[in-house]
Amino acid sequence: MTGVAEHFDLLIRNGIVVDGTGLPRRRLDVGIRDGRIAKFAHLGEATADEEIDAAGCIVAPGIVDPHTHYDPQITFDPYATVSCFHGVTTVLAGNCGFSVAPCKAEDREYLKGIFARVEEMNPIALGAVRWDEFETFDEFLQTRKGRLGINFACYVGHSNLRRWVMGDDSHRRAATEDEVRQMRAMLAEALEAGAAGLSSSAAAVHMDINGDPVPSRLAERSEFLALAEELGRFGKGSITFLPASSIGGLNEEDKEYLIELGKRSGVPIIIQGLGGRNKVDAPTATWEASVEFLDRATAAGAPVYSLLISRPFDRPVVFSPECPHYAAVASWHAMMRLPKAERDALLRDPAARDEMRQAVENYNRDPKKGTILPPPLWTALFVDHVANDRNAGLQGKSVAEIAAETGKAPGDVVLDLLLDEDMATEFRWRTETPEWAEAVRVAQQDPRMIVGVSDGGAHLAKDDAADWSSYFLRSWVLDRGAWTLEEGIRQITQIPASLLGLVDRGTLKVTGPADIMIFDPETIGPWRKEFARDLPGGVGRFKAWGKGVKATIVNGRPIVLDGALTTNLPGEVVSPA
Repeated sequence: MTGVAEHFDLLIRNGIVVDGTGLPRRRLDVGIRDGRIAKFAHLGEATADEEIDAAGCIVAPGIVDPHTHYDPQITFDPYATVSCFHGVTTVLAGNCGFSVAPCKAEDREYLKGIFARVEEMNPIALGAVRWDEFETFDEFLQTRKGRLGINFACYVGHSNLRRWVMGDDSHRRAATEDEVRQMRAMLAEALEAGAAGLSSSAAAVHMDINGDPVPSRLAERSEFLALAEELGRFGKGSITFLPASSIGGLNEEDKEYLIELGKRSGVPIIIQGLGGRNKVDAPTATWEASVEFLDRATAAGAPVYSLLISRPFDRPVVFSPECPHYAAVASWHAMMRLPKAERDALLRDPAARDEMRQAVENYNRDPKKGTILPPPLWTALFVDHVANDRNAGLQGKSVAEIAAETGKAPGDVVLDLLLDEDMATEFRWRTETPEWAEAVRVAQQDPRMIVGVSDGGAHLAKDDAADWSSYFLRSWVLDRGAWTLEEGIRQITQIPASLLGLVDRGTLKVTGPADIMIFDPETIGPWRKEFARDLPGGVGRFKAWGKGVKATIVNGRPIVLDGALTTNLPGEVVSPA
């Protein structure tokens, strides 16, 4: 055969293509032109402006992350680090009922306070958001065009709509009929502009910086149902919602409410934590009842989905003034913030020790008194590194295990160790247990459970969960064999893309966008956690690095190559079709 060799912008050679549909893998080259896949073939004679040798690697669709809070960070970090290093090419932000827009100029400090309180974003870093560039949702999306490394989708937040229409009354009372009409009109404008749908929360844990409920919590059900109806007029996108009873097990009233939301809107309803006892629990407590509810919702034509945290906690814990993990345990939280002399005296005070001994087990469960997020419990807290050699035998053991061996109360084990080592002991919070693994193995097989998620951009002083996808591929797909490689990749690409209405993402096909992850199946997985002060103002955060990702390609251009960011900005604002 004669003729001029084909030329591409980017040519990926020698890889094994897994296209995201669940169909078997193929050994082919991939030719990319104008940001789209032009050809799958053996392209030995072809030339390209840029080539990537994918020998020994899987060439898969880029990962779609359906639950992030990257909307503030994306304004100064166009790549949504660290997610992009794990093969993520599309992120959906604006979850939990609040987004950076719409927001009036006079409400910016209030909104920053919500991000700071609920998502634990540092106010100094939030100061780097160019709030002056936008007020409406449309203006916000317009400012992102041409300035994105990763593809970006965003919900419009229910709390934003209420605050814009109702001002300070938004977190004090129900809306009038006229105010609901105004919110419906604003939602319609945001959907026309390209919003991914609507997010809201009725969860008692969601408070603003002043300790008041976030605005969406004051909405009557008729208000949110009216907004769902407005979304139904467009027939695209999704609703993400945290019902009041979602943490601890959905009650019957909320189950019927979710089904009604699905009927009124006609779009997927996405919740969190189904079947768990709290936000850090595996779906063990109410799983059978949860499946019955999911079946009932599906039969009613109102499919409800729940996000499933498929990666266990693995967080460093150091008892220091910066430690955020014991905010629900007032005495321990205060103890860590005392000057050394006062702290040592407190730890030797019998009365103080009597109170602290059982305080962690009896952490706050009343939202009116502050956070109810559980602290690391003693069965899941392990001694990682000791400061004194005489304590070396404790390394690798859980606090509960040490307590059983010594006959002490677990609280005393930790307090004695902290006193002995001047607070220098390093611990790890690990939640993986046989019970956890079995519960997650079963739950992820239900088609209404969505594997993930990173919560990207939020809670970074505690942890970075951006390595969830690398963990999923390594642990659940390649090591445990819970999925075939083809189906495992589909779970984190085509399925979330389809659920969110991003119909041209999540698979590799000729003429489709070239959003691609190239990874080595022998080495893919999480690697290490690093604490770096690289956010604006020198604010620190954890960064979860992984192994095995050779390239992350967005719309035909690499944004990560061999572990390093490029300078390319090929990302697009993506919207449901």
